[in-house]
Amino acid sequence: MKIIRIVIAIVLALGSLIAYYTHSEKNPVTGENQHIDITVEQEIAIGLQAAPEMAQQFGGLHPDQKLQDYVKRVGQHIVDETVADRSPYTFDFHVLADDETINAFALPGGQVFITVGLLKRLTTEDQLAGVLGHEIGHVIGRHSAEHIAKAKLQEGLTGATVIATYDPNNPSAAGQMALLVGNLVNMKYGRDDELEADKMGVDYLFETDYKPQAMIEVMEILAQAGGGARQPEFFSTHPDPGNRIERIKEAIAAHQN
Repeated sequence: MKIIRIVIAIVLALGSLIAYYTHSEKNPVTGENQHIDITVEQEIAIGLQAAPEMAQQFGGLHPDQKLQDYVKRVGQHIVDETVADRSPYTFDFHVLADDETINAFALPGGQVFITVGLLKRLTTEDQLAGVLGHEIGHVIGRHSAEHIAKAKLQEGLTGATVIATYDPNNPSAAGQMALLVGNLVNMKYGRDDELEADKMGVDYLFETDYKPQAMIEVMEILAQAGGGARQPEFFSTHPDPGNRIERIKEAIAAHQN
């Protein structure tokens, strides 16, 4: 029976890997070949369907229409003046009512959110542009679509691991091994996303009339908000590789040389 389980696990793992690596698309904006198995239209539909539920998790949209218009104006200005305007996505920017959570995120297809908790800690329009530019970078980079493909791969490998390592006398061991495999699959991927989105954000600010150094200021504000205790939610949803400020400085220097 153990040999049969191993054979089944190998077949499942190979099937998942083949499915992942045979689905590849060229990003229409960045030119990067990516492992993606959903269309742009599906990305947009997923984002639009998820937006209301995501907003509710953060207390809904902030009621101040002037604040909403301000964020929409800054975000749309970045889109209009950069390569983001050549993407197939229609961007929309929203302020969430949660004044305690410090976060910003983008759904697939162009729905971008920032909590008022983060917004009120920003002191300049340039800093807001830095946050929104970073999130626009996630959308243009199709990072969510890549995550969906990677999640399918992870699901297949996790299933294979459970089958191959299952011990009827210690079922929890298989679950722990499967969790480890899943974490390893996703860890580096998330860090690469953040560095790419930071670089794209710098590019966008250079293409507009905003100050790229504001992205460094945002990282410093986020670090200060942690105060050595619990880190801002932004760092939970945006893994910090530890050298983001240095990489942002490098991206700025590359434009100035």
